[in-house]
Amino acid sequence: MSPMADEELSQSQTQNSPKFSTDLFQGFWHRPSLIPNIIAFQKHFQAHDNDIVIASKPKSGTTWLKSLVFTIVNRTRYSLSNTPLNTSNPHDLVPCFEYDLYKNQVPNNLTSISTPRLFSTHIPYSSLPESIKLSDCRIVYIARNPFDVIVSLWHFLKLPKPITLEECYEMFCRGEEPFGPYWDHVLEYWKESLERPNKVLFIKYEDMKEDPNSIIKNLADFIGFPISMEEEEMGIIEDILELCSLENLKNLKVNKEGKNRYSTRENKTYFRKGEVGDYVNYFSPSSIQRFSKIIEEKLGGSGLTFNMSYT
Repeated sequence: MSPMADEELSQSQTQNSPKFSTDLFQGFWHRPSLIPNIIAFQKHFQAHDNDIVIASKPKSGTTWLKSLVFTIVNRTRYSLSNTPLNTSNPHDLVPCFEYDLYKNQVPNNLTSISTPRLFSTHIPYSSLPESIKLSDCRIVYIARNPFDVIVSLWHFLKLPKPITLEECYEMFCRGEEPFGPYWDHVLEYWKESLERPNKVLFIKYEDMKEDPNSIIKNLADFIGFPISMEEEEMGIIEDILELCSLENLKNLKVNKEGKNRYSTRENKTYFRKGEVGDYVNYFSPSSIQRFSKIIEEKLGGSGLTFNMSYT
């Protein structure tokens, strides 16, 4: 695909493709159908101290992180050759609060879930139930370069809706994308990870790609399932990374043909490229400069930065 021209960006509001509908709720933009689910989640969920919650903006590496956390936690319960990950999509193994568990605004019975309970969410930290904030449960947050998030989300959204890349880009520039603004979402979890490092672990997708072994060890320590020296010498980290790799997961039958329980989408739509910096093939230098300036201004002074130098 050729880089997006600036003329197309300036005309994006007049494109025939419909705007992706979001409503403002508690300072963030959400799909209208999700807001009752979020309210039910806030009202009814009671966290356990050993719960593990995976949080992220959509298309930030959530599927990969779910598979890694599930495997780390269950590595003594299942052999890697006999893990449920081989026959179940990661989103079924680590259910999402707002899309799955509270999708009918009636809290599901969570007592049947084995401990530690693994959950996921895309909602911002400020909107989490107080029981999560006040308990000793752990939150693992994954953040990704916003340009790669835009491209990945566009590919994901365009299948059911004829949304253009230009419209997706403009949503992010306005901060009106699903679960946005992007900058407020990442900053909430970033600041909480600095103030409460035993509560929130902040991971960058790019760091996971660059040095996965170190991230895996740190992740395992944080969630209370440390990898022993003996396991490390036996190659358990490499085995986990191979099992949870994009190439392996996307070629499993369940992810090539099946669907997860809370979506009408085919599982294969959750596995695309997973590359770092692929956005340079979609955006012009001036488009990158425009949004980079917005991100730098919004994150300024926080200590949180993303590499924007893939051009």
